Amino acid sequence: MKSPSLESPMGREKIEDLLSRWQLPARAAAPLIALVQTLAADPHAPTAVRSPDAIVDEHLADSLTALELPEVRRAKVVADLGSGGGFPGLPLAIALPTARVFLVESNARKCAYIARAAAASQVANAAVVNRRAEEWREGFGRQDLVTARALAPLPVVLEYAAPLLRLGGTLVAWRGRRDPDAEHDTKAAALELGLEVAEPIHVVPYSGAQHRFLHPFSKSAETPARFPRRPGSALKRPLGVARVRSA
Repeated sequence: MKSPSLESPMGREKIEDLLSRWQLPARAAAPLIALVQTLAADPHAPTAVRSPDAIVDEHLADSLTALELPEVRRAKVVADLGSGGGFPGLPLAIALPTARVFLVESNARKCAYIARAAAASQVANAAVVNRRAEEWREGFGRQDLVTARALAPLPVVLEYAAPLLRLGGTLVAWRGRRDPDAEHDTKAAALELGLEVAEPIHVVPYSGAQHRFLHPFSKSAETPARFPRRPGSALKRPLGVARVRSA
């Protein structure tokens, strides 16, 4: 069977660069290429990025920056919240073949696309979960790692993620330019949820990328039983914001 390939030599080179940068085996190239091809060709893919070269940069390279964290490389059970088009979950599933990766997405059409992309890429260790994070009780307290990219404000992401993490587990949230006010609110939310805040990590997924940060959090205490609140509550009344800003 012929291996998948990118039409653009630059795209192929970028995939090879990712393998080298993150010390991934050569066998990871084929599923990563298939993932790019599926996203570029599927008219129902939930993204405005269609150029294969741009997909490699904006989605694959950005997703794989999480491998900079040892906690990510060690994870065996992973939940990607608000997975959308399958990022960062599918690239991380390819990079971590011994991990079980759950792609949690509430939108059924997006879930259907993720399933097609996973099948086309032959990513056997990924599973699609068509649920809201607050309602996925089967996942509570079981995740070594929770990821969230372009999902919601950080205090909201923390409330979604904390109940899913086991003690000692890690949340990694992708963000752009740092916002001191938002980070202040996030610290208050983290304290309430049993999470410990670490210093954001500046990453450069590809040449020319600016203001990209990974925000890691570790679960240092049990999350109070009142969390998660009812679906929608975290967005309507985010933790930390009212108390911190009124102080």
